[in-house]
Amino acid sequence: MYLDTGSIITLASLLSALGVVIGVIAMAYKFIETNARQTAAIKRLEDEQTLICYGLKGALEGLIESGCNGPCKDALSKLNKHLNQSAHRADL
Repeated sequence: MYLDTGSIITLASLLSALGVVIGVIAMAYKFIETNARQTAAIKRLEDEQTLICYGLKGALEGLIESGCNGPCKDALSKLNKHLNQSAHRADL
C-alpha cells in the first residue's frame, strides 16, 4: 500500500467530515436535553405559582371575611380577573 499526498488529503477530509457529523449529532442531543430540562423546570414553576395564587386568594378572602374591605377587595377582584383570563388564554 502506497500513501501519497492525494490519499492523505482524502483521509483527512473524511476524518473532518466525520468530525463535523459527530459534532452536529452531539449538539442536537445537547439541545434536546437542555430543552427537556427547561420544560420540566417551567412546569414545576407553573405548579408552584398556581399554589401561591390559590393561597393568596384564600388569604385575601379570609381578610375580607374579617372585615378588611378596602385594598383586599380590590386585590381579590384583580386576582380573580387574572386567574380567569389566564385560564381562558388561547396562546398556551
